[in-house]
Amino acid sequence: MFGIPVPVPRDLPRAVENVRARLESSGLADLRPTPSEVVDSSSERTVRRFRSVHREATGAPLLLVTPLAATSVAFDLRRGCSVVEYLMETGRDVYVVDYGPVNFEDRTRGFEHWVDDVVPDAVRVVSEDAGGRPVHLAGWSLGGIFAVYAAAAHSELPLASLTPIASPFDLRQVPLFATLRPLDRLFGPFTVSPLYKALGTIPAPLTSLGFKAASIDKYLTRPFTILANLDDRDHLEQLEAVDRFMNSMYAYPGRTFGQLYHVVMRSNEFATGHMEIGDRRVHLSDIDVPTMVIAGANDGLAPEKAVHHLTELLTGAPEVRYGAFPGGHLGVLTGRAARETMWPALADFLAHTDPEVTAR
Repeated sequence: MFGIPVPVPRDLPRAVENVRARLESSGLADLRPTPSEVVDSSSERTVRRFRSVHREATGAPLLLVTPLAATSVAFDLRRGCSVVEYLMETGRDVYVVDYGPVNFEDRTRGFEHWVDDVVPDAVRVVSEDAGGRPVHLAGWSLGGIFAVYAAAAHSELPLASLTPIASPFDLRQVPLFATLRPLDRLFGPFTVSPLYKALGTIPAPLTSLGFKAASIDKYLTRPFTILANLDDRDHLEQLEAVDRFMNSMYAYPGRTFGQLYHVVMRSNEFATGHMEIGDRRVHLSDIDVPTMVIAGANDGLAPEKAVHHLTELLTGAPEVRYGAFPGGHLGVLTGRAARETMWPALADFLAHTDPEVTAR
């Protein structure tokens, strides 16, 4: 009789020790948030500051832009594996903008709300809090797309650099969307549009399900992954932290989802390098700050080709770096490998583009 072989950890005593520790506590991972302060808050967003571990920050401040549906926990996943914690240790003040839960009252907020209001406002708040210094602007996933279009639409912003992370700009290169596009042509007008218009939002359970669907293979093999790594506490801690993140998803505002649905599924407008936002056309060629485009080498939601396409659209940027690093959509940002790969590369880019350095 044929069966699936059950993986066995190499170090059984350590595996037993980890299982015992897990059973005797609420979890193995240290999920305490890195200490921070609220710099500014409104009904639309909250800006938090994570102070450098040094007495005085040695570089310009960095603002991290959160995507919709996901929480800012992504930037501070767990102690020992937090991009915020890492960058603080390099001597930089780090700021995060978060939007909080999305309610039915937020249903009319569209793409322009984040590009024209929330992100530019957060940049100004950070610059003012940092004594008028230019701001490094970075965002993950849709947060990176918000950051890119905000930089293109608002040349007056005091920006030092721009870094979108795992932000796809050519959706033809995303297998998930390529699969869904034929179905959309047949059923989209009768299913998707009525759903988000009736509900006002895409509920949090659906956003979490969509995120998991993009890496379904990892969820199907998860029990075997846990068994094989029972002796690796760091691996088990990471799984716990990712679970916490996945279970903290927010809803999507209906209007923004509708706009992205038509841009992503139907016109692939991101790939053109320009987009109608509000009452004008915004061109990515207007971005005039150094930019680093980061992709995950194993990202199923934002494959390398979909992310790399942005480098071809930034014709006005004085410098464009591109880096593909280990990890999937979340892993490239805050996976265990990111500690030795993406984070040092990002820190190097930020140091290289600090205003004090470029002025020399």
